[in-house]
Amino acid sequence: MSKVPTYSQRMLILSGLMALSAGCTVVGPDYQRPEIDVPSAYKEANQSKTHSARTALTPVRWWEIYGDEQLNALVDQVESKNQSLQVAEARVRRAQAILETARAAQSPTIIVGGTNDLALVATWEIDLWGRIKRTVEASGASAEASVADLAAATLSMQTQVAQSYFQLRVQDDGIRVLKGTITSYEKLLTIARNQYAVGVASRGSVAQVQAQLGVVQAQLYNSLVARAQIEHAIAVMIGKAPADFSLAAAPFDVKVPEVPPLIPAELLERRPDIAAAERRMAVASAQIGVAVASAYPALDLFGGVSIAKGLIGGSKVLAPLHPEAIPKGKRKGATAAYDEAVADYRQTVLNGFREVEDNLVTLEILGEAAAAQAEAVKAAHESMRITNNQYRAGIVSYLNVVAAQNAALDNDRAALDIRGRRLVASVTLIKAIGGGWEVAAPKEAKD
Repeated sequence: MSKVPTYSQRMLILSGLMALSAGCTVVGPDYQRPEIDVPSAYKEANQSKTHSARTALTPVRWWEIYGDEQLNALVDQVESKNQSLQVAEARVRRAQAILETARAAQSPTIIVGGTNDLALVATWEIDLWGRIKRTVEASGASAEASVADLAAATLSMQTQVAQSYFQLRVQDDGIRVLKGTITSYEKLLTIARNQYAVGVASRGSVAQVQAQLGVVQAQLYNSLVARAQIEHAIAVMIGKAPADFSLAAAPFDVKVPEVPPLIPAELLERRPDIAAAERRMAVASAQIGVAVASAYPALDLFGGVSIAKGLIGGSKVLAPLHPEAIPKGKRKGATAAYDEAVADYRQTVLNGFREVEDNLVTLEILGEAAAAQAEAVKAAHESMRITNNQYRAGIVSYLNVVAAQNAALDNDRAALDIRGRRLVASVTLIKAIGGGWEVAAPKEAKD
């Protein structure tokens, strides 16, 4: 009866297999990120502001630059409670599991057992052409892409919460203005009715005030509906049922921060969606090698020892019997998939540049509009004050007061609209430059 193999015998078998594998050829292209045209500066950037802000880049917790504790509390709940992000996180874990499986294929499979014979056998596919290596590369890049996808989804959801929060607060201010205007119109309507009762005003004048009051009341109801819907949306974003969430009206004095636009080249390293697109190019490149290797024979070895037979071993060659057109077709398909990934990457970069430019110009022009609108609000309120004084002195009718008050309301709401759009644009710009997330340099897949 043969003896159970010693440790040195087992290691000798494995060492022989590893030595054979080390001399294999890896077919297919080695991945390199393709060149892309990057402008030296943004067209719409105010260069003086850009350089002054370069020393204060957006923090990782970018939403804190707005200085609103309620906003901070809401955004903090997104990553752990938003169900869409839980889906993306599960995809990351699945991709990492696939990578672990691919890496395991590089090592021998040890089989221990037998009924009438106790044996220890190692089986190993010798990676003659690098098919397994390229598969590991593809799986590693895919796992990194899924991590970047999760970061992109997180940033997107965080910005949606911030934008919705600002829109809700703008609605709160608008509702406050509308309620104040309604109170004033109700007083004017009482005056008009009293004057009509004593024959001083016409029925048409009363109807005109009544109609204007109805218009503002309808605007209030629309604002209340919009606010409720925004509140419901925020609830879902933080993983709650709308019935379990409410956000009370509160004073709103958030200022629009100055967001440094950086330089275009930095966008390639900061945006997670660009990082994900870049990693998918690496996946597609590795898959070309997998396709090329499929045209060549595969070699499986096995070796081991058993009590009954001692040292045992052998090999199995799997030679593809398909026509020549099949491997060529696989390579062409893999190459086309790579070209598609490259085009998608370049388009993602171009979209990133456009989003930055869009929001830079939006913030610049809306900043000028806000200043002009502030003057208009000031003038409208001054006109309303003068008209009220003239009405009390009997110089003008209450219809002049209605007109002045309506102008003040329109200007107040226009100012609120501009303020909300500026805040939303500032959040969108932060998202466009990648938020506070900085992607690490791509890592090589471990053998």
